[in-house]
Amino acid sequence: MRRVKELSLRARLLLVSLAGLVFGLSAGAVLLIAVLGYAQVRSVQSEAMATARGVAALVDQGALPNPIPVTPGVQVQVIDERNRVLASSATADDLTPMLGAADLAHLRDGEGREIPGYLIHDQGRARVVQLTAGPPTAPVRILVARSIDHVTQNLHILRLTLLILFPLLATLLAAGLWRALGAALRPVDALRAGAEEITGGTRAGRLPVPDSRDEVHRLAVTLNDMLHRLDAARARQRAFVADAAHELRSPLTNIRTELEVAQHLPDDTDWPALTDDLLADVQRLSRLVDDLLLLARSDEGVPATRLEKIDLAQFVGEAALRYPDVEYRDPGTPLPMLAEPDALARVVTNLLDNAERHKREKVTVSAAADAGHLLIVVTDDGPGIPDHDRERVFQRFTRLDDARARDAGGSGLGLAIVRELVRRHRGSVTLGDNHPGLRVEVRLPKA
Repeated sequence: MRRVKELSLRARLLLVSLAGLVFGLSAGAVLLIAVLGYAQVRSVQSEAMATARGVAALVDQGALPNPIPVTPGVQVQVIDERNRVLASSATADDLTPMLGAADLAHLRDGEGREIPGYLIHDQGRARVVQLTAGPPTAPVRILVARSIDHVTQNLHILRLTLLILFPLLATLLAAGLWRALGAALRPVDALRAGAEEITGGTRAGRLPVPDSRDEVHRLAVTLNDMLHRLDAARARQRAFVADAAHELRSPLTNIRTELEVAQHLPDDTDWPALTDDLLADVQRLSRLVDDLLLLARSDEGVPATRLEKIDLAQFVGEAALRYPDVEYRDPGTPLPMLAEPDALARVVTNLLDNAERHKREKVTVSAAADAGHLLIVVTDDGPGIPDHDRERVFQRFTRLDDARARDAGGSGLGLAIVRELVRRHRGSVTLGDNHPGLRVEVRLPKA
């Protein structure tokens, strides 16, 4: 078994196929010999019975000659109740019956049995049948024997022929199967070689796709799709790492520069102002690290924890109180739902921070119920976002105005975090026009 496992797939398939073919051919040969032997024996039986019926007709007519005329190779005996031979064919024994009294007692009309050939002075085996004829008061039994040696010889010749042809046929089938399996597995080997080249970095990340529209073709297409997704994931990961490193470098560079200046000019340094600047940069680093950690956990599929039943209207109102210039529109009725409080607070805070950063004069936030969902709507009267950029802004580290976002302390992760956290609550977030400004709508399922 271990040696079989060490063979190539092509060799294993060949062995399995040959085993099935050999079994099928062997079973077919055995069945052929059995059926052919049975058919020939039945033919001999039918001929013997036809002869017995002809002799019976002569007996019933009282016109039985002696010797009885029969076809060559057939022997006939007519015996009485005392097992005496009354008439026989020219080649049959006219004194001793073919069958003894014990055998005749167990042989019924129309039945046949095999006997040794020496009982009819022949070689091999013979087939004998019995038929009763004559008047009921003096019945006679007709025994008709015919040699089946030719049947045995035919079956022997057939066995020898099959034994000679079988290895030749198996060899031809093995050669054909080997070539057919090679042709069938050639695309698989091409996939293996392509995967090896991709692993070694000597070619682009795509496997060769065979022209045939079969399972191997579908496998190659599926693998190429998987490689495309892996390449895209690696590209996103590299871009994420590069953007994260760039974002972390900026505040670290500011901190290092201010500390180096203070170290060289300690007497001219305004230490309270330096402390404020360093604290601002550290807070910016802390927010960025928190954002990166949240996105990393989201990519790993970390499920929501500590779901609680909250009143969305009260929750959004309390979050809006931290922004003096934000107008909150209370729906006037409780809006119960199950949510992760920390995550939902992060959603509202990020949206309000983004609106405050880009507003001209006014920011509004509201909570409402709508057709089986709960809504959080944040609007501002700023410049808004063009239609073609409304999906792109949800990508990580995306800024439509890079310089302004950096000055305002934005990292380009706010809306990306909003979408991830809303998805964890099985909701959706969309951007629209506020005429002027931007309208952000968060749709969440009810409790």
